[in-house]
Amino acid sequence: MSDILKIAGRAFSSRLIIGTGKYQSYQQNADAAEAAGAEMVTVAVRRVNLTDKDKPMLVDFLSPDKFVYLPNTAGCFTSDDAIRTLRLAREAGGWNLVKLEVLSDKKTLYPDMEETLSAAKLLIKDGFEVMVYCSDDPVYARKLEDAGCCAIMPLGSLIGSGLGIINPVNIRLIVEQSSVPVIVDAGVGTASDAAIAMELGCDGVLMNTAIAEAKDPIRMARAMKHAVIAGRESYLAGRMPKKRYADPSSPLAGLI
Repeated sequence: MSDILKIAGRAFSSRLIIGTGKYQSYQQNADAAEAAGAEMVTVAVRRVNLTDKDKPMLVDFLSPDKFVYLPNTAGCFTSDDAIRTLRLAREAGGWNLVKLEVLSDKKTLYPDMEETLSAAKLLIKDGFEVMVYCSDDPVYARKLEDAGCCAIMPLGSLIGSGLGIINPVNIRLIVEQSSVPVIVDAGVGTASDAAIAMELGCDGVLMNTAIAEAKDPIRMARAMKHAVIAGRESYLAGRMPKKRYADPSSPLAGLI
């Protein structure tokens, strides 16, 4: 418990956040969350059943008493839609900590940063604590933090692509300049991607497709748990410097 992730005054021992989409069932989702050791799950307010008791409900499998729900604005392409969606989430479940994403187009699902910044400012003014999905642009990341976002969530690569961390230099720049948690969101495909994100100094990783669409989602969730822990430990340990030439483990002087 000595290495705690703090977001908007909340403390988490797990640095792995998982989604609640694309699973074969809510039960499989719950089993994956358990295997991942997750304490926070994202909830697409426009897609997940939270209120219709005649159909299977997410809350019956992933209890809000056990997991912190992070309502998100998946599927929103304007700031107005995003703000309306999160206001509905607050009315439905009292959720104040939210994940904002405003997308630019359906082909890439790349964030529209102008709309995202606009929505973030209005939501924060309205009393929300905003974790924000954004591009890997250090300039916009700084603007979002200056606006009051409680966590910056740059993409590793395109949502659902599994391409991994395609721009580690910019991710590292965002980490170095930020005073709020930086959580890689989107693009992680396998455990090594999660470890790389953590080795760059990120405070956490959010993923959905990498687990939900694995051949064995429960085993992949477990792998991701260990990858995030290993990457964090490696970052805190401080890696050896890279060298151009060999450096023997045993000294060459004094050989027999």
